[in-house]
Amino acid sequence: MKENNEELVRLNKFISHNSNFSRREADKVIEEGKVTINGKVVTNLATKVSVDNDIVKIGKKLIKEEKNRMYTVIVYNKPKGEIVSKKDPQGRRIIFDSLDKKYKHFMPIGRLDYASEGLILLTDSVDVANKLMNSDLERIYKIKVDGEINPKVEEAMLNGIELEDATNGAHEKTKIKSMSFKPFIGYKIISSAGNYSKLKVAINEGRNRELRRFFGHFGLNVLDLKRLEFGGISLNNLPTGKSRYLTREEYRDLRYFINNDE
Repeated sequence: MKENNEELVRLNKFISHNSNFSRREADKVIEEGKVTINGKVVTNLATKVSVDNDIVKIGKKLIKEEKNRMYTVIVYNKPKGEIVSKKDPQGRRIIFDSLDKKYKHFMPIGRLDYASEGLILLTDSVDVANKLMNSDLERIYKIKVDGEINPKVEEAMLNGIELEDATNGAHEKTKIKSMSFKPFIGYKIISSAGNYSKLKVAINEGRNRELRRFFGHFGLNVLDLKRLEFGGISLNNLPTGKSRYLTREEYRDLRYFINNDE
């Protein structure tokens, strides 16, 4: 199950990305002893597998990622009030409730929280998903906050900031307390007066509620957050709640990035 210099994938993630099982459902079948790796039953949820070399089965069903196969990427304009997940224990609406059923096995590339909206990329390739999620490609957002953008905020956007307590703006159950914010790639203040400010920002990370935490540190609550672009792929005029395939040019640029990413 392990070879030198080989990137391994957590078993539940591998199953959920290559089947109709959610990660929680994958955990369940693992715990029930229904999963084998190279013919041996595995019940440890922390197990990792080699996409290239391990043979994973649920019962008699082979779970496999086909190497170098053609992949599909779609753009989805997520509305507020949807969870970026295959299932939600609280019964809230998920993005797959809106997407066509033919995309039910696709995996989202990164996330937007329940109250955020905008561009989500989804793909049927684990390799593409991992490379894009772990990339430093530019993400562009349009944001509205409940206060003015003062010089301290601008200084942090320009130079970055390291916070021991980055819980303002985080989910109440977060386990991530401290956070280091790199300098923004760019920003544009559209308006900043009175009780509200609107701005566009470009960053090259997409961590847990990163922008809400950043502005929350300065006492600014993010009222609206919309992702407009990811890696040069933009919403354009895609209506809220709708999806589209990448254009030929977007696929060309994506293939260039994937093939040249080390």
